[in-house]
Amino acid sequence: MPVVHRLAAAALLAALLTAHAAHAADRPPSNLQARTWAATCASCHHADTAPGAKLPAQTLQPLAGRSQAELIDAMQAFRSGTRPSTVMGQIARGYDDAQIAAIAGWLSRQPQEAP
Repeated sequence: MPVVHRLAAAALLAALLTAHAAHAADRPPSNLQARTWAATCASCHHADTAPGAKLPAQTLQPLAGRSQAELIDAMQAFRSGTRPSTVMGQIARGYDDAQIAAIAGWLSRQPQEAP
């Protein structure tokens, strides 16, 4: 394959990848992606505990079933540092606004855990 054709093919591939990335950035995260991000919360908040199950005494506040707006406000406050935390500030800084909204939306749609 001549060099010109290889350069043209590389330029076309780069343009297609750029267009795909731009298109993906315009779409809201899928439910599966939001669930994957929210899985991070389960290790401390036991977001994966079945409804009605007895939660361990050291469990942090459950997140399932809380309002999306409340969860978004909390994560943004952790991210900005206006809400003090030991770990949540670091975790929250790893997500952008769209990701936080997707995580909060997914968690808010989950059945509320029994006390």
